[in-house]
Amino acid sequence: MQVLRLDEIQGIPVFGTLVWKPIRKTLGVTAFGINAYTAANAGDEVVEEHTEEQLGHEEIYAVVSGRATFTVDGEEIDAPAGTLVYLDDVAQRRHAIATEAGTTVLAIGGVPCTHETSAWEYFFPALAPMRERDYDTARRILDDGLAEKDHPVLHYQLACVEALAGNRDRALDELAIAVDGSERLRASAQTDEDFAAIRDDPRFPRTVPA
Repeated sequence: MQVLRLDEIQGIPVFGTLVWKPIRKTLGVTAFGINAYTAANAGDEVVEEHTEEQLGHEEIYAVVSGRATFTVDGEEIDAPAGTLVYLDDVAQRRHAIATEAGTTVLAIGGVPCTHETSAWEYFFPALAPMRERDYDTARRILDDGLAEKDHPVLHYQLACVEALAGNRDRALDELAIAVDGSERLRASAQTDEDFAAIRDDPRFPRTVPA
């Protein structure tokens, strides 16, 4: 048994005002995904705008403190503490903004009858050390992720780390794996500033002409 408080898990700033707390990884949960988002201020994001079409996850969002406004396929939902928003349609576009300071939203999800670890559980923690140019730490986090889940997104982010660190050969190797697994990542690589130092290399993956 493990018992802990949400405020004992350090929040990780990820995109914009979004702050993510890695509950699943902290507790070692294997049966489902569970993480939290916190907002220091009213107006901060507590759920990024997205669908679940790529992962096929059904999700429950539980507002455990404060108040949020959810937008699901254009419909606004006022969600004070204690509200559960359940989304079983993976195509529904979802987003939430805190309307009170100190809002916390718990996100629980997974594929029915199974759980697949999301690449974002390693992608998000690697962002801060990348911003701080601590490439050794970012590399370790992503390598740990790849040991658990071989996912194109993690290879792509590791390619970014290696390119920024000046490790051209490994950057190109990791990028090749990433784009072989996802044409969307191939397209992203063409303009990603992290690859500015290696884009002139003949091994750099180009878009395939239509």
